[in-house]
Parts: sequence; structure tokens; C-alpha cells
Amino acid sequence: MKFAILAAGEGSRLAQEGVELPKPLVKIVGEAMIDRLIRIFEACGAESIHIITNNLTPLTQQHLRHLQETNPKIRLIVKTTPSSMHSFYELRQVMGNGKFCLTTVDTIFREEEFKQYIETWKQSDEDGLMAVTDYIDDEKPLYIATDEELTITGFLDTEPQHYISGGIYALDEKSFPVIDKCIAEGQSRMRNFQRQLVKEGLKLKAYPFSKILDVDHASDIDKAEAFFQHRKT
Repeated sequence: MKFAILAAGEGSRLAQEGVELPKPLVKIVGEAMIDRLIRIFEACGAESIHIITNNLTPLTQQHLRHLQETNPKIRLIVKTTPSSMHSFYELRQVMGNGKFCLTTVDTIFREEEFKQYIETWKQSDEDGLMAVTDYIDDEKPLYIATDEELTITGFLDTEPQHYISGGIYALDEKSFPVIDKCIAEGQSRMRNFQRQLVKEGLKLKAYPFSKILDVDHASDIDKAEAFFQHRKT
């Protein structure tokens, strides 16, 4: 199965708060976030790992090109895009058909839960399996509306629901015409792409994780560290 990472954001909030490294290279418990994702994806049997980063962060580019020298599974796109949805559109051009899992670079989760999620997706006949969590610590969460069977019925900005998006998306090539349509219509942001998936009638299921964090602020680094340290005790 293919995996993909959205790592083309500027990480401006971290920089403004004094974090010198670009977001993908920020270390959590001694491991860069992007290295952690690559390691976990390989443990899940990745046939390829497609990564997009912007051309404003040479340190990230250098790091990934160095990894490519010893890991042929890594496929790198360097392009500055106006939104995460546009970054996914660029990845879509090179991934080919079949099932894949796409994540944001700063998503923090329990590795064992992610492995089970991927195994469930491999056996699923749904059009998509979206990682969700009831842990809400986000300035602008994307709420997930579901029915009793966890079929997703909507993606909402302001109406509180039990779950929010975890920034992990398991999809297949049925999503490609949808992202193409979003780009053609001038849409942006991954949440609008997800809304379009529902509008187009794709069958999406929610897959609950016990906890998913993202790293937008310097204080989130401490939260992520505490999350992993707690797991070890």
C-alpha cells in the first residue's frame, strides 16, 4: 500500500514562537516527526512513501534527499502550494491507483492504533476510512458527523460532535476525480475536499483513535512529549 505525507506548510506559528527547526524536523522524544512517520509507514508494509514539501525550507529538502539515498521507497515533490488540498492534488498526480494513506506531517498518534487502522483499511470495502478522535485540543477543529454505524454524514466547522478529524485519511483512486473537481472549482483546504467527498456520494467510515494530537504551537511539542512518555510508564 502507498503512503503520503503533507509537509509543505510553512510552520509559521512554530517559528513565531521561537522554534528554529522547520516543522517536519521538530523532534518528539528524540525523533523528527517526519522520520517517525516514515518509520511507522515502513513497519506497515509501505510500497512507497510520497512526500511533498515546499521550496522555502531547504533543511527539510536536504534531510529528505539524504534519506532518499538509502531508501528508494521515498518519493519527494518540492513545490510551494497555497493549501494542503493543493498539496494533495500534487501528490495525486504521481501516486497511481490503489489504496493509500495520507497524513499531515505533525499528526501524533499511538503506533499500535495506527497499525490496526491500516490493517482495517486493507480489508475494507469502503471508499475511505478517516481517522477521528474525541480528544479535542485544536483552535479550529473539523467536527465529524456520523450515524450509529460510524458512516460519515458530514464535516462541520462549528457544530460540536463527538469526534473531530485526526488528519489521517485512508482513501483510494475514487477520491482523485473529487480532488480534481475541487481544484477546478478553485476550492482550497483539506476540509473542503472532505466535504466534497460526501457530496459526491463516496462511502466514508470514521475510525476512532483514543487520542490524536497535532503540533501547531511550541506548547504542543511538550504535550506530544508527555503523551509518549506516559505511554512508556
